[in-house]
Amino acid sequence: LSFVCSSVLSSGINAEYGGIRRNEKISCWCTVRGAKAEEILERGLKVKEYELWKGCFSEEGNFGFGIDEHIDLGIKYDPGIGIYGMDFYVVLGRPGYRVRYRRARNSRIGPKHKVTKEEAQKWFQTKFDGILTNKKN
Repeated sequence: LSFVCSSVLSSGINAEYGGIRRNEKISCWCTVRGAKAEEILERGLKVKEYELWKGCFSEEGNFGFGIDEHIDLGIKYDPGIGIYGMDFYVVLGRPGYRVRYRRARNSRIGPKHKVTKEEAQKWFQTKFDGILTNKKN
């Protein structure tokens, strides 16, 4: 995933009990949109067997989940890196959401235009044939 990652977070402290040294790379995050985002999301949901806990969805219509091992996505194991987990966070929005975040003449989004928790859950169920569970897995 290094080809899509744009930001890398380095350690600011020396925590020897955790095996982390100062200025050591400890995490990264990236924003992916379009077809590539759907492909990566599909791989992540396949690892979770298309089952998500209802608590994974926020009131604003976003949802997230995590996987324990990156090799489950089909990425080859590298002994130099080891095994690491990944978090996926999906932000759903309708056309026109830019109004809220643009620099000039920004404005509020009306309540009917916002994506709700129920709409996000329905999108997940129809788009990926997903299953929502009541218990955390």
